[in-house]
Amino acid sequence: MVGEAISAFLASHGYLAVALLVGLESIGIPLPGETALIAASVLAGASGKLDIGWVIASAVAGAVIGDTIGYWVGRTAGIPLLKRYGARVGLTEPRLKVGRYLFMRHGGKVVFFGRFVSLLRTLAAVMAGANRMPWPEFVLFNATGGILWACIYGFGAYYAGQAIDRISGPVGWALFAIGVLAIVGAGLFLRKHEQSLIDAAEKALPGPLE
Repeated sequence: MVGEAISAFLASHGYLAVALLVGLESIGIPLPGETALIAASVLAGASGKLDIGWVIASAVAGAVIGDTIGYWVGRTAGIPLLKRYGARVGLTEPRLKVGRYLFMRHGGKVVFFGRFVSLLRTLAAVMAGANRMPWPEFVLFNATGGILWACIYGFGAYYAGQAIDRISGPVGWALFAIGVLAIVGAGLFLRKHEQSLIDAAEKALPGPLE
């Protein structure tokens, strides 16, 4: 159902849909931005209705602009406001603790690699601002992480779409099934990893987050 809705949105709005979904996800709203990037890239490879260069450029623009807005929301509002309203967009106190914990230990790495982890993709920019990460450092890690993420997922899905378009019959369906299993397996792995982060953050920062 979600996949069909994303496909319809992409068909109607194209590159704007990619930029919008990625951007809103980056601000902190739990929307399927990464799924939109992958779906648009597969569509570009399989049908040629979208240009992969513009798909990737749209995703980069959405990621950088969305993360910039998220940074200044965190910088301006801080932890108290996030604790009060963050749960409405998925920023629960355990997730806020994960952000504080990771910024204590790694700083810029969180912004860069957070783009590749579902838990951090909606959290890293807001937490960077709330934890007063220097603006020039944030811009550097945010831009480089967003570009690399869009290129890896975009081109990967694009060439997968080309392969599916060329290969038909049982082999094509077998490749499709393998891809679905890989996505499901990756999702389960990340969910397990996210829970371990939440547990580690609670251990390092017991009690209410101040």
